[in-house]
Amino acid sequence: MFFASDNWAGAHKSIAERLLTESAGFAAAYGAGDLDRKVEARFSEIFEREVSIFFVATGTAANSLSLASVQRPGGITFCHSEAHVIEDECGAPEFFSGSARLVAVDGEAGKIDPAKLSAKIASFPEDAVHHGRASAVTITQATEIGTVYSLPEIGEIAAISRQRNLPLHMDGARFANALVALSATPAEMTWKRGVDMLSFGGTKNGCWCAEAIVFFNPDQAREMPFIRKRAAQLFSKSRFIAAQFDAYFENGLWLDLARHSNGMADRLRAGIATSNSARLAWPTASNEVFAVVSKSAAKIAEEKGAKFYEWPVPAAMPELVSESETLIRLVTSFATTEADVDGFLKCLAA
Repeated sequence: MFFASDNWAGAHKSIAERLLTESAGFAAAYGAGDLDRKVEARFSEIFEREVSIFFVATGTAANSLSLASVQRPGGITFCHSEAHVIEDECGAPEFFSGSARLVAVDGEAGKIDPAKLSAKIASFPEDAVHHGRASAVTITQATEIGTVYSLPEIGEIAAISRQRNLPLHMDGARFANALVALSATPAEMTWKRGVDMLSFGGTKNGCWCAEAIVFFNPDQAREMPFIRKRAAQLFSKSRFIAAQFDAYFENGLWLDLARHSNGMADRLRAGIATSNSARLAWPTASNEVFAVVSKSAAKIAEEKGAKFYEWPVPAAMPELVSESETLIRLVTSFATTEADVDGFLKCLAA
């Protein structure tokens, strides 16, 4: 009953086997090998256009270097107030972008409010040297609270960004989970809606350690080789990241894994909705579930081996939890089983 994070899960068997196969023999280093080129071409096929791909080790690296590539002196990047880049990356986006600032924009359901984004961008006029200048917008898909931007919502954020010629970045640590939740194609959820850059995550969805920065306009990626190298993210044996993605994409495995984890989250949501000791905190669509649980039920579940995190109550929802309750986050993964879910639900019913 491991629901603390999808980062707790191991690697899918097919990906582990592909790594073992690739461990033999020799291949050109620093991204110059045949497998690297094969996977780069596969990304272009998946996104239905020529893209530039840069492998990195972590989602934080992908986000930070993506945003660094578009910053200017005095630069401002706009993000949701609860986004991973501003809450959980220890200042890495600011550090790697030469102290460019992150400015929070509020919005319900973990998503940037378009009207508030427009107002916030307008508060940084291009010639306001004392305040800094707008440089980029970043959205998280799926969001930090398990919700998903719809395709029209992405398009609306992109249109606002375009009014000031601001690149739009997408943090896709759980990209596949959002994609299957929307029944969309990768192209439909990104560049066709105005996204310029993507942090493409594989680690949370069955890979060992595989993240990529995707530029939908290769001309915008000219500085990235130097930015990545300077940040110590250029792997000599990059074929081991390529090998993971090669297996990840084969026969649609990546989408199957995301469908499974989302399906397990659906099972959790359905069970919690009928529980007497728990209730859903808010609707979610990906593989994250947030529940308000009685403290006694949470204690029983922990004593029986369930792993999950207590979660801070959102500032906008102060009355969500009573004194006898706690808010918890439950995250499913490709490795979650029906028995795991049903076992946890039984704990709540005990």
